[in-house]
Amino acid sequence: MTIRNRGISIVAAFVGVALSAAVFAGNEQTSWDNEMQMMDANHDGKITAAEHAAGAQKMFEMMDANHDGKVTAAEMDAAQMKMKGHDAHAGHEMSSAEKIKTVDADGDGVLTVAEHERASRKMFDAMDADHDGTLTAAEAKTGHEKMMMSQKPKTDKAY
Repeated sequence: MTIRNRGISIVAAFVGVALSAAVFAGNEQTSWDNEMQMMDANHDGKITAAEHAAGAQKMFEMMDANHDGKVTAAEMDAAQMKMKGHDAHAGHEMSSAEKIKTVDADGDGVLTVAEHERASRKMFDAMDADHDGTLTAAEAKTGHEKMMMSQKPKTDKAY
């Protein structure tokens, strides 16, 4: 996986945590419908780049527990625990520190607002399959699933 694609998939992981938390709790189709309604401010059935950015901003604000404009691995862990109800790293997910590292432009180990916004824009662009500047529910769901699949570690065991 390229660094660019890995970074986008990581953004999907933590931006998607807020926007798709309901997927972990129940009916997947209903959850995606709920997400669309949450982000679709003008209720036209599509998510614009601006609506997606607003959702990403809400996610960042929720993770930034001390409101200093930066998200640490500990803050991200706490936010994921709160939304998912369990340790996000219990399975094969990357640690919060690893997720941050993939989009941490200055290498300081924390996620800034600017880094998060830049990565969120890349995520939106990657999910916008028809490049019309909006996401349908199908594009958002398919794009998110593809990104999450590309994040899963591969097991290449030779026997």
